[in-house]
Amino acid sequence: MDGIKLVNVSKSYEVKNQQLKVLDGIDLNISANKMTIILGRSGCGKTTLLRLVSGIEEVEKGEVRGVRLKRKAYVFQEDRLMPWLDVKRNITFGLKKKQINHKKIDEIIEMVGLEKFCSAYPSQLSGGMKQRVSIARAFAYNPEFIMMDEPFSALDFFTREQMQKELIKIHQKTRCAILFVTHSIDEALILGDKIVILEKGRIKSCYEMNEKKQERDLLDQKFVALKKQIIDDLRII
Repeated sequence: MDGIKLVNVSKSYEVKNQQLKVLDGIDLNISANKMTIILGRSGCGKTTLLRLVSGIEEVEKGEVRGVRLKRKAYVFQEDRLMPWLDVKRNITFGLKKKQINHKKIDEIIEMVGLEKFCSAYPSQLSGGMKQRVSIARAFAYNPEFIMMDEPFSALDFFTREQMQKELIKIHQKTRCAILFVTHSIDEALILGDKIVILEKGRIKSCYEMNEKKQERDLLDQKFVALKKQIIDDLRII
């Protein structure tokens, strides 16, 4: 399966009658079957990049190649569940009846650990459970490409850590391409096959991660050194 390629992508917004450039000449390859992490400070253009790739917003200059040919799903920072639907119906929401494979849906529900909550409603779920439903809904569409906009940022440390493990497990089974936005260096190091550092609308650096995710120890000297290097990359001079 081919990946997705951004070629000289730029985007500006008009603010108080002035053009504010948010992205400036982005060239990026998003590999198929891999998890690509966009890491950067607030306001560096991470979410704008995601919205351009998704098609929610139009590219001002340049092009995004390959994404139109793929089945896409988007996981937002907030859960965006339908309060009147239970877990299973939220997961299948948006699918046509002929698209619903109940056996597969049940497998996905089990993968995210919600098999005991199929009939529960969003008001009965914790924040972590709601995000599990959102992720399950994305994978239920059988996508080739998923975009995730800081989906774990509102969770506590322990729930976030568990959700990262769940995402790794699901990704290894589905092998779809994921573009994941975060401002957490640790999260990038845990999840990423490729880490892209974004600063002031430009790519500052990229890191290829070859270590198996289950074997990554962020206290290992190699990862400590890499984290220090990324922190230096993120410093505004």
